[in-house]
Amino acid sequence: MNPTRRDVLRGTGALLALPFLESLSFGAAPARPPLRMGIVTVTGGTVLESWKPKEAGALGKLPSILRCLEPVKDELLVVSGLSHNGKTDGLNGHESAGYLHLTGAPVAGKVQGKSHAGKSVDQAAAEVVGQSSYLPSLEIGMSNQETRYSWRSADQHVPYESNPRLVFDRMFRGRKVAVPDWSRRSDAPAASAGAKRDSDDQSVIDLVLDEAKRLKTQLGSADKLRLDEYLHSVRTVERRVQLVEGLQRQAALDAEHPGPSSAVVPANLPDGKMAGKMRQATERDPEIHAEFTRLMADLMVLAFQADVTRVITFVLANEGSNKAYPTIGVSEGHHDLSHHGNDAKKKAKIAQINTFHVRQLAYLLEKLKATKEGAGNLLDHCMIAYGSGNSDGNAHNHDDLPILVAGGGAGTLRGGRHVRYAKDTPLNNLWLSLLERVGVTV
Repeated sequence: MNPTRRDVLRGTGALLALPFLESLSFGAAPARPPLRMGIVTVTGGTVLESWKPKEAGALGKLPSILRCLEPVKDELLVVSGLSHNGKTDGLNGHESAGYLHLTGAPVAGKVQGKSHAGKSVDQAAAEVVGQSSYLPSLEIGMSNQETRYSWRSADQHVPYESNPRLVFDRMFRGRKVAVPDWSRRSDAPAASAGAKRDSDDQSVIDLVLDEAKRLKTQLGSADKLRLDEYLHSVRTVERRVQLVEGLQRQAALDAEHPGPSSAVVPANLPDGKMAGKMRQATERDPEIHAEFTRLMADLMVLAFQADVTRVITFVLANEGSNKAYPTIGVSEGHHDLSHHGNDAKKKAKIAQINTFHVRQLAYLLEKLKATKEGAGNLLDHCMIAYGSGNSDGNAHNHDDLPILVAGGGAGTLRGGRHVRYAKDTPLNNLWLSLLERVGVTV
C-alpha cells in the first residue's frame, strides 16, 4: 500500500475515507484542513423575544431558546435583521419559506404543476468545493415528506434522504475507490452503478480491517490512536443504525399487532407499507426519535471528518410540518401551534419546540468541536448556518429571520457576537459571504 496524506481503506463493497493523519505527510508541509459548509433548517419560525439577544455586540447571557449553546458560545454568531421577500406564485406561507430560504430567488412558485425557484447556496458551493470530495454534497433530513430547500437549478430540486441506513451506505459502501487530498482539486468520483451488494451484512470496518492493520504500521503513535478512535466512531454509528432500525421495526409491529405477538421482526430493511409504519413509529416514540436525530447528526460529523463531502444540508423539520413532540411533552402539532394568535400557552410550546431543535444543533456543534483535526478541531474548519425561512409562523413573515452561524470558518469567522444588520438586509448577503469563504464567486 502506498498511502497519501489523505487516503482510504478499501475492501470488497466498502470505501472508508480516513481523517487527516499527520504521519502521511511524508515531510511535506501539512495541507490546511478544508472549509466545510453545513446548513441546518427548521420550520415555523420562532418566538423572537426568546431567541434574539437584546443587545448587539459580545454575547452575554444567551436568550432562553439558545441557552443550551453556552458551551459553544465563543464559536457562535447570532445574526438579526436579515430578510428574504421574494415573490411567490401558487405557494402557501410555509412552502414559500422553503423555496426561498436557501435560493434567495426573486420569484418562486408552481406554474402548471411544475415547481421553480433558483439555485440554492449549498448547490452553488457544491459545484466548486464538491469537486474535491467524494460526494459533491449530502442532503439529509428527519422526514420522508417532500422537502424543497436545496435546488440544483431553477427547476430541479434535490431530494433529501431520511433513512440513516441509506445515508451510511452512500457514504461508505459500493463506491469507486477514491483518494481525497486536501491540497489539490480532483474530479469527484461517480457512484459505481454495478457495485456489488453481497457485503451488506458485514460491517464496513470488518471489510477494511486488514488494510487498517497494514496502514497502522506506517503511523506514529498519535495517528494510531486517532485512526483507532475514528474506526471506533464509524463502527459505533453503524451499530446504532442497526439499533434504530430494530426499534423502528418492533414499534411498527407493536402498533399493527397490539398485545402479545409471535410476529417475527423482519431481518431486511422493509419497504413500501412497512417502511411507512416504521417512519410513523419514529415520530411517535420519544426514545426512537431522540436517537434518530442524534444518529443523523453523527453521520454529518463523520461525513465532514472523512472528507466524504464538504457541503451538507440537514432538515430538522420540514416546512409546514405538523409533527407533535412527545419527546418534550408537546402533544399538539407544530404547524397548528405556530398559528398561535399570540396565545401565551401556544407560544410557550412553540418555544419548547424551538429549544428542542436548538438542543440538537448543540449536540452537533459539540461533536464537531470534540473531533480533533490538524492543530484544532473540526468545528474550527466549519461554517454551520442554522435557521428558519419564516420569522413568525403565525404571520408567515420572512423579515428579521432567526439565523445563526457557528464555527471558525477556517479562521475567517469571529464568534461570540450578536450581529444586528439594518432592517430588511437581504439574507442573500449572508449566503454570498459564506460562498466567498469557500472560494465561490457569484
